Amino acid sequence: MNVLIVDDNEMTRTVLRAMLFGTVHHVCGEAGNGKTGLELALKLLPDIVFLDILMPDLSGIEVLKQLKEAMPQVVVLMVTGERDTDTIRQCVAAGASGFIIKPFNAATVLKALADAALRAGHKPAH
Repeated sequence: MNVLIVDDNEMTRTVLRAMLFGTVHHVCGEAGNGKTGLELALKLLPDIVFLDILMPDLSGIEVLKQLKEAMPQVVVLMVTGERDTDTIRQCVAAGASGFIIKPFNAATVLKALADAALRAGHKPAH
């Protein structure tokens, strides 16, 4: 499965990329802001998008809404340090498939990925 990572924190992108290395998931692209992330998603058509909520130019929630409108089948996992229930509700209402709360570890990320992919109707990877 192709994965796009959209996060303004380079360290977060690096850690996510490292966690996916050697799995069935291939990182097809990365973006450091919402605008570029949205453009890349529409160009690369990934199966899964890791999407930060708080970004300087275009919020993750806005990117999520536009992504789900253009690509309803895409699995979007929100990456955030926010535990605010209103923010989480907004993301779920806009079509988020799951959440990865910072700080995270590989087991948390891979479980969130597997759960979201199952909910989206993708077969589990063996």
